[in-house]
Amino acid sequence: MTKAAEITLVDYGMANMLNVARAFRHCGAEIRVVESAAEAGPAERLVVPGVGAFEKSIRAVREKGFDEFIRRHVETGRPFLGVCVGMQMLFEASEEFGEHQGLGILPGRVARVPSVDTAGEPQPVPHIGWSALVPAQAERSWEGTLLADHQPGASSVYFVHSFAARPADEGDMLADCLYGGHRICAAVQRDNICATQFHPERSGEIGLSVIRRFLSL
Repeated sequence: MTKAAEITLVDYGMANMLNVARAFRHCGAEIRVVESAAEAGPAERLVVPGVGAFEKSIRAVREKGFDEFIRRHVETGRPFLGVCVGMQMLFEASEEFGEHQGLGILPGRVARVPSVDTAGEPQPVPHIGWSALVPAQAERSWEGTLLADHQPGASSVYFVHSFAARPADEGDMLADCLYGGHRICAAVQRDNICATQFHPERSGEIGLSVIRRFLSL
């Protein structure tokens, strides 16, 4: 019998842990939830979800010692997945409610989703709902990535966010969505580091396929 993939799920008090854990268990993973770095120990695969404001999230991560724990895990080369704010915190800084330093694992910043579309008309922020994924660049292949099971433009996933990452390195950018004609970074992947702005745990079978891909890394 094939051994189930083991997931360490970081609980820093700013995520919908129940839905995330349920989705991973549905995909066959064994879940270990940790509430502080002191109790964490080595992780086979590390998942950092998140909802809400960047500043409160990164402060909670630091208070619980998860900032260095995440960095050490990434350095091991073992798989890492950040979701929503868990993705945003990987970057150098966010402008949400002021200037706040991120983990600096990936170069780039987090900025507000545009409040007008490309035609200059107002559009709602936060961006809430289902949007299709497209490659971040024309030459960016999804083969061997979290999105390997999907055709560009054919798979829609669920978003709820007012801010989004703007990676400085185009090579990190895996997928975008279009919101009011603007490209919004929807997913990044660099070596063992994977992250999504959308919520796989709320994206139906499409999201579950992303989770299964992560479990196969």
